[in-house]
Amino acid sequence: MEKSAVAAGAVLDINAIQKTIPHRYPFLMIDRVVIVEELKKATGYKCVSGNENFFQGHFPGQPIMPGVLIVEAMAQTSCVLLLSRPDLKNKLAYFMSIENVKFRKPVVPGDVIELRVEVLRARERGGKVRGEAYVNGALTTEAEFMFVIVDKEA
Repeated sequence: MEKSAVAAGAVLDINAIQKTIPHRYPFLMIDRVVIVEELKKATGYKCVSGNENFFQGHFPGQPIMPGVLIVEAMAQTSCVLLLSRPDLKNKLAYFMSIENVKFRKPVVPGDVIELRVEVLRARERGGKVRGEAYVNGALTTEAEFMFVIVDKEA
């Protein structure tokens, strides 16, 4: 397996994230990623603003970030970790399954979500990741998900 272009300790800002994964506003769910262990662990960060478009309907008067978007943020953090490999530059990662999801505490405007991901299994064409989301040290969400790596369409 070829080494990552992003070594442990590297901090990727929004510009570096956008060079690595195709997600864009309004569906880019992470603001920064720190590589904890090359190709194995990363921590993403999402600064949750009251200006997020999903708060208009979830829920008026009591805004709560949708749990599926927190899981998506974990997946995007994983994508940054894995797709930073030079040999995966022209690839995408797609969800294949999401398992063992638990939503423990709501995430609200003003929160900063810390998204900790760990690759449990990585193969040439896919793998499995475990993710946990924290706000102020409290676990809010956890999940395991499988992904497949595919070629980008021309």
